[in-house]
Amino acid sequence: MAKEATKSFVLRVDAETMEAVEQWAADEFRSTNGQLQWIIAEALRRSGRLKKPKSKPAKTEEQ
Repeated sequence: MAKEATKSFVLRVDAETMEAVEQWAADEFRSTNGQLQWIIAEALRRSGRLKKPKSKPAKTEEQ
């Protein structure tokens, strides 16, 4: 299974927003980084800007 490529960047967020994200992440047992990735992906999905992954063909049992 291939690992997805990631790209790092600096994000400036005010303290109040960061505290809210950190608390949200803790509530859902995620890292802050993981929570930010989820928030961004969810916003992209909802806006229709994220390509839907191609579905894999269903496995069939050989008889």
